[in-house]
Amino acid sequence: MRRPTEAASLAAVDWAAIATSLDARGYATTGALLDAAECGALAGLYSEDAHFRSRVVMQRHAFGQGEYKYLRYPLPRLVDGLRQAIYPPLAGIANRWRERLGEAERFPPTHVDYLARCHAAGQRRPTPLILKYEAGDYNCLHQDLYGELVFPLQLTILLSDPERDFAGGEFLLVEQRPRAQSRGEVVPLRQGEAVIFPVHHRPVAGTRGTYRVTMRHGVSRVHLGRRYTLGIIFHDAA
Repeated sequence: MRRPTEAASLAAVDWAAIATSLDARGYATTGALLDAAECGALAGLYSEDAHFRSRVVMQRHAFGQGEYKYLRYPLPRLVDGLRQAIYPPLAGIANRWRERLGEAERFPPTHVDYLARCHAAGQRRPTPLILKYEAGDYNCLHQDLYGELVFPLQLTILLSDPERDFAGGEFLLVEQRPRAQSRGEVVPLRQGEAVIFPVHHRPVAGTRGTYRVTMRHGVSRVHLGRRYTLGIIFHDAA
């Protein structure tokens, strides 16, 4: 069962507008999905290792600077509720994208069914994660691919307050179109707000039909303070 504040916030999301923004700009923002107390509770989990299956220090892998931890199953109730509730409207968008790209397979209507596919394919490790950035930290442009099965949309929720907790640390998206220069976007977020964006590519209408553009995301350097985010990825990892 989802908590009342979360259910009310999701009910207020205009999914038609989300779909339109994703098609036009390659991303969409939701407005606040979590209140300050919920954001603080999730950020507070970071110091409690029992909730996590692994920790990654980004500079050790040339991913950037900072660190993140992957949550373990069972996921925290709030994270699991968001993942299950947001998947169905995004699956509708993802299936429409597949149709535009001429891809036959469709995503099932519920996240439980999609996870069953992932687990049958050997992708059984949960991918939702909490990221922590401090002054000087950043995240290089990347894609969150963890196996053969990829759900094409994901989201990041800002858990910290950009007016109080940190400066810098903007969410970045870069789109690379064939035979064209890359286009970058800075997406400002408020505490509790999510940005929804493609994992690896999206369809774009061209003069000769629909084609794929490659997407990567990252975070600019944090200048002051500490920044926490929650990442929700819908496919599990091999």
